[in-house]
Amino acid sequence: MAFDSLTEKLQNVFKNLRSKGRLTEDDVKTALREVKMALLEADVNFKVVKKFVKDVQERAVGQDVMNGLNPGQMVIKIVNEELVNLMGSETTEIKLQPGSAKTVIMMAGLQGAGKTTTAAKLAGKFKLKGKKPLLVACDVYRPAAIKQLQINGEKQGVEVFSMGENQKPANIAKAALEHAAKNGNNLIILDTAGRLHVDEDMMAELQEIKKTVEVHQSILVVDAMTGQDAVNVADQFNKQIGIDGVIVTKLDGDTRGGAALSIKAVTGCPILYVGMGEKLSDLEQFYPDRMASRILGMGDVLSLIEKAGLEIDEDQAKKMTEKLKKAQFDFDDYLESMKQMRKMGGFGNVMSMLPGLGAMGGKGKMPDIDSDEAERKMARVEAIIYSMTPAERSNPDLLNPSRKRRIAAGAGVDIAEVNRTVKQFDQMRKMMKQFPGMMGGKGGKRGKFRMPF
Repeated sequence: MAFDSLTEKLQNVFKNLRSKGRLTEDDVKTALREVKMALLEADVNFKVVKKFVKDVQERAVGQDVMNGLNPGQMVIKIVNEELVNLMGSETTEIKLQPGSAKTVIMMAGLQGAGKTTTAAKLAGKFKLKGKKPLLVACDVYRPAAIKQLQINGEKQGVEVFSMGENQKPANIAKAALEHAAKNGNNLIILDTAGRLHVDEDMMAELQEIKKTVEVHQSILVVDAMTGQDAVNVADQFNKQIGIDGVIVTKLDGDTRGGAALSIKAVTGCPILYVGMGEKLSDLEQFYPDRMASRILGMGDVLSLIEKAGLEIDEDQAKKMTEKLKKAQFDFDDYLESMKQMRKMGGFGNVMSMLPGLGAMGGKGKMPDIDSDEAERKMARVEAIIYSMTPAERSNPDLLNPSRKRRIAAGAGVDIAEVNRTVKQFDQMRKMMKQFPGMMGGKGGKRGKFRMPF
């Protein structure tokens, strides 16, 4: 995740605080100096950092904290609360018109921020909530922009309205509203043109659209990878056309993430969603409290549960649980479990949401919990399983030495790796028989569970 480096640095600061029995004012100031440096290195706006550290320090050197039973943990609690305040305190939803009334959303932003893809992601989100969205192609300049919107709209099962490249965007928006009125679309999402930088023509075009049709929500899409530029862009757009909220894209990448921490404080505009991947389902509601927990390495179990609920096939999960209870889990089931893991964003994404492992979502720091290595092992295990016959997958007991040699050759791995995979798989099945308590049975013993990859 974007905040991996920041998370690691903050955890080191807090580890030093926890190790002290009592805190002096100098201890707090030293810790906050390190917090300040970590935030600046994460590309958080300087003025925002200055105010943040001042607010934390005022609260942290109070008598209740300094004389408390666990002052180190109290300081961490204060940092967490101030991070939440910094990002907006409350989760902000896109405000829709009441009942069946049409809501018009105008998407704005610079070229390359991911505006067109985000428009389609948003349409998909609201379609799942029972809305009938209409995507409108108002970008008449960028080559293939209309085609990209049409492809994404088709994938989401959402209609796309287009009048080609020879019409004014304001006229396209007006015609789209007439089309929506005839066809029962109650959510109109205008995908407008971007530029390489903020310019007068862009702003004039957006202002003309807002004069021609009633826009209920103006949403700015910014790229987290542009750092402080994203904050400056948000500020300029807000001053010139007025924006109701921001969507930050590419927050899953190797970025410093400071934009997400600075936007609300600088512009006053809330972050609505964050883009956490390239798939059309990779758009997450922005929860300031959950993001603060992830930044501080406390995990985000609620988001993980929600993601699992959306991505995992419930019937398939029930069948797999029953098989595990009866120790009938086979290699086909294991392939299915890896597929479900990938739907949730892969091993690294799941790890980033678990308490204590947030900083290791990208690069693991503990033995056996390196997410990159785990992904590579998963890929090799998949190759080994796909090299088996259907009979071998459903009945692992068939795997004799000659079959294993054939499987190793087919998967392009050493036979020792096939033996290791089969052995770990057998150990897992035996463990399921020994520890029914793990799968909801009674009288289970404690033991160390090791995934067979």
